[in-house]
Amino acid sequence: MECLIEGMKYLTRLTARQGKEANRPISPGLDFFINEIPNEVFTYSEEEPMTFMPHPPDPPNIYPYLLVNIGSGVSMIKVSGPRQFERIGGTSLGGGTLWGLLSLLTGARTFDDMLRLAENGDNSTVDLLVGDIYGQAYNKIGLKSTHIASSFGKVYKMKRAAEREAEDGCNGNLERRDEAELAHHTHSPSSSSFRPEDISRSLLYAVSNNIGQIAYLHAEKHGLPRIYFGGSFIGGHSQTMNTLSYAIRFWSKGTKQAYFLRHEGYLGSVGAFLRRQPRNWGRRESFVGASKRE
Repeated sequence: MECLIEGMKYLTRLTARQGKEANRPISPGLDFFINEIPNEVFTYSEEEPMTFMPHPPDPPNIYPYLLVNIGSGVSMIKVSGPRQFERIGGTSLGGGTLWGLLSLLTGARTFDDMLRLAENGDNSTVDLLVGDIYGQAYNKIGLKSTHIASSFGKVYKMKRAAEREAEDGCNGNLERRDEAELAHHTHSPSSSSFRPEDISRSLLYAVSNNIGQIAYLHAEKHGLPRIYFGGSFIGGHSQTMNTLSYAIRFWSKGTKQAYFLRHEGYLGSVGAFLRRQPRNWGRRESFVGASKRE
C-alpha cells in the first residue's frame, strides 16, 4: 500500500508538470509572431475579412493578454510577460467534440470536409432562433431575431410535436394507439431528417459560441484587454473565425475583439525553438549576426 501511495504521488507530480510543459512553448511563439512578423495578427468579420493590426504593435506593451488555444480541447492561458503565464481555464468542448459528433451525425470523415459542409449550411433549419419564439427581435434585451435561443432546438420541437400528434391520434383506442406509436417511431426526427450541411453549421456555431463566451468571461475576470485565438481548430477557416469574432463582440458588447494569426498552427513549434535559445538571445540581433556570418 505504501508503494502505491508513493507511486500515486509521483504520478500526480508528473502529470501536473507535463500539463504545464505542454503549454510552455505556446506563449513565446505568440510573443514572437506579435512582435516580429508584419501582417501577422488580424481581426475577422464577414464585412472586413483579415484586417491586419499595426506593426510594431500599438501600444508596444502587448501584456497582459489571453491566449485561447483550441485543439481537441481548449486551454485558456493568461500571459503576463515574456516568461510569465498560467493556465486559468478551459473546456473539454473543442475541436474533438465537433469532429466526433459530426462524424456520427453526417458521415463526414475529415475536419476540412466538415467545415466545408458548414459553409453551405443553414443553421436556422436546426436551431431555435429568437424570431421563432417571439416572431421578431427581442430588442428590450438586445437580441436579434436571428440570435440562437437553443442549439438544435428545432429537433426537440419536432420530436415533441410528433409525440403530441401520436397522443392525440389514439383517443383511448388501443388499436389506434398502436398505429399512432408505429407512426411516431416511423416519422420521429433523426439525423436523416436534416441536411448534413445544416447540422454541421449548427454544431460549429454551438461549439464556437461556447468557447467565445468562456474566453470573454475569463478575459473579463482577469482584466485582459486582448484575446488571441490559435490552434488546429481554427485552421484559417472563415466560418470558425467569424463565429468566434461574433461571440466575443456579442458578449463584450463591442468592447473586445478576437485576434487571429496567419501562422496559428506554428505557435508550439516556434515557441519550442525559442525556448532553446539563451535568455538574452535577441531576435533581430540574431538575424543580423547570422547574415554577417554568411
